[in-house]
Amino acid sequence: MRRVTKLSAACIATAALAFTATACGESSTESSSSDGTLKIGMAYDVGGRGDNSFNDSAARGLDKAKAEFGAETKELTAKTGETPADRETRLAALAESGYNPVIGVGFAYKDAIDAVAKKFPKTTFGLVDSISEEKNVDSIVFTEEQGSYLAGKAAALKSKTGKVGFIGGVDIPLIKKFAAGFQQGAKDTNPKAEVQIQYLTTGTDFSGFGSPDKGKAAAKGMLDKNTDVIFAAAGGSGAGAIEAVSAKNGAWAIGVDSDQAKDPALSKYASSILTSVVKNVDGGVYDLVKSVKDGEPLTGEQQYSLAKDGVSLTTTGDHLKDIQAQLEEAKQKIVDGTIKVNTTPTNG
Repeated sequence: MRRVTKLSAACIATAALAFTATACGESSTESSSSDGTLKIGMAYDVGGRGDNSFNDSAARGLDKAKAEFGAETKELTAKTGETPADRETRLAALAESGYNPVIGVGFAYKDAIDAVAKKFPKTTFGLVDSISEEKNVDSIVFTEEQGSYLAGKAAALKSKTGKVGFIGGVDIPLIKKFAAGFQQGAKDTNPKAEVQIQYLTTGTDFSGFGSPDKGKAAAKGMLDKNTDVIFAAAGGSGAGAIEAVSAKNGAWAIGVDSDQAKDPALSKYASSILTSVVKNVDGGVYDLVKSVKDGEPLTGEQQYSLAKDGVSLTTTGDHLKDIQAQLEEAKQKIVDGTIKVNTTPTNG
């Protein structure tokens, strides 16, 4: 869906951002520099490039676009404990410097993008994992619960104890979609399965996405209770969970967002990673950049579902080979609507 933006009539006061204000109206931001080079601004969530997970998936899309279009890029990263104003400042700095599109990676950028998009109506913004109503924003969202359903099914089929676990970074609706799908997939496969769900932090404490020690401790606690398959949707904290699982013979870890069995930083644990629930953020980022380059910026909601390969399970290591037919059958039922996947877990 594409929309034509309207020019803002409001003057922009940017003194708080240490920028020179324009006389009145929108920034003079264009989709390319004076020499025609496309300029892409990327604002990562906590952990940034190198988190082995969510941010890295977005980074792959940026790298592909940079290579294909010869783009100039600038990457900035959120810090743990920063204020909403810090995110606004980061986005505004990119837009003021002529980057277009400007992409905020993660739901935590929603309020900041809503505010900054109004001030820079000629700039196209990308918002990953949340939905904005602003006319110059492309909301890039995914059906995380669908990929997680398949992971839950795989976990139930591979578990020898009948006990599987989910570790979420923070107890927010987005992460609960992962938990819900995993829980439903496991229970539909084995009604007697025990599914333990644990979140590392709550509310506005987002440190659960960047604390490998917390992920490791949570996973160890589950392993001590005879849980033998653990899925962590916790950003950088997931690396700690994978490390803990690798130390126990016969236990499996399930990665998230990127194919974590292929991540160099996790290579020594690869044999313990059953699969990963990949969320193809790179595809959403690339699609947005290409649309801006083509002069027809994507705006509105773009949903990347199982049917569109927006989410999927990896097969690295061939650990799913013996159950692949069952997973494919479940995938088809989700795609055709036979299976409706929950977006909130039954136990909260």
